Amino acid sequence: MEGRLITLTTDFGHKDPFVGIMKGVIFGINPKANIIDLSHGIPPQDILAGALVLRYAAPVFPRGTIHMAVVDPGVGGKRRPLLIESEGSFFIGPDNGILSLALEGKKVGRIINLSNELYYLKPASATFHGRDIFAPVAAYLSLGLPPQDFGEAVSDFVRLTWPQPAKTKGVLVGEVMYVDGFGNLITNIQDRDLSAFQPDNLTFSVAGVTVQGLVSHYSGSENRDYAAVINSWGLLEISSFGGNAQLLCGAKVGDKVLVQEGQEPKGPTR
Repeated sequence: MEGRLITLTTDFGHKDPFVGIMKGVIFGINPKANIIDLSHGIPPQDILAGALVLRYAAPVFPRGTIHMAVVDPGVGGKRRPLLIESEGSFFIGPDNGILSLALEGKKVGRIINLSNELYYLKPASATFHGRDIFAPVAAYLSLGLPPQDFGEAVSDFVRLTWPQPAKTKGVLVGEVMYVDGFGNLITNIQDRDLSAFQPDNLTFSVAGVTVQGLVSHYSGSENRDYAAVINSWGLLEISSFGGNAQLLCGAKVGDKVLVQEGQEPKGPTR
């Protein structure tokens, strides 16, 4: 059990010591723990962005991995701290939806409210559950303690709703969901949403910018400012080869993305 991987996803960044403190707690309980940082660059308090990153990262990890995700604007409030077991792997974090996208389509086993204070760091703070609840539970779980030891079973957890693109009058309307570290604009439009269109004849519009055609890889845009590509997550992405699409056009999360065949889409992009 000591070889179980523990992944960390947070909005803590690297300026402050919070990530290192959580690792210190884990190693203090299980010195042989194996910790992998998925991301500590989630935009502050952006639960959906954290859920999106976890959704597409978790499937590549082996059975038995412990995924700890802490994007927790409601820390200390009424939201519950949870441990969810699913198909042999484990998800630990606040019950605010951050775990939910990674569990879509998965068989969910036990859902445990982390109410057993025996496994809390003492004294427990109301503002740093990552240190005082989630990290200790992840560490003890990696040592082989059964999930039921950490609290009582519950029957539900908060689920985020993936916003579906809408199609009206031949125009598919999606939105920017996430901006990665390269400035790529990742949308909620999945590859299957474009299956009814002719890829060579598509026009994309976001933040006042129009992109013609869908390319298969990033360098397909080297002779133009922008390109539209289906990324490794299977989502439509607006990118700039050798550049930063977000900085170039000023798009932000929530901006509308319009897709249609032929002529430039008409309508608001904000």
